[in-house]
Amino acid sequence: MYKKVGYYSVLSHLWIQWIILGGILLNTFMVYPNIFHNVPETLESSMDWMQVASPHTYFPPLGFVSILTGVLAGIFVWKVKPARKWVLFSLMAIILEGAASILFEWPRNEIMFMEGADVHSVEFLKQTVKEFKIVHWFRVMCNIFGSLFIFVGFIKFDRFMTAEKYTHRENRK
Repeated sequence: MYKKVGYYSVLSHLWIQWIILGGILLNTFMVYPNIFHNVPETLESSMDWMQVASPHTYFPPLGFVSILTGVLAGIFVWKVKPARKWVLFSLMAIILEGAASILFEWPRNEIMFMEGADVHSVEFLKQTVKEFKIVHWFRVMCNIFGSLFIFVGFIKFDRFMTAEKYTHRENRK
């Protein structure tokens, strides 16, 4: 039972990581080019467009779920040495991504979207966008590596489970 829960916890973390990766890639290549096209006008118009839901609606709860599933996966695979480090690397990547978001992105979001041109100069807003993009690429890399790490961890855990089942069956014969 313990191993089955471990299997599904690793699979859940993999699934969540891939959803986050898809979301961040969508933001990177579809949403952000439109938002940052002509600062400050596009910052203001994007706020009108994102009144119902925005990346902030989507990523913080999903990031929390990813950390939660990563912790659970880490606990349940701890005894499986080939998978352990990969699951922990994935967890570390999503924690780094979350920390970068909270410490660097969220304050810049407030500057760009809440305060905007009413409070800040156009040059300051453009500089803030540049800083946002730099940190965003760090976040993208964290998501790519985190997704790759948990994928490898899942494969290692699955191979361990498969080998153990095969060994167990052979010993019964």
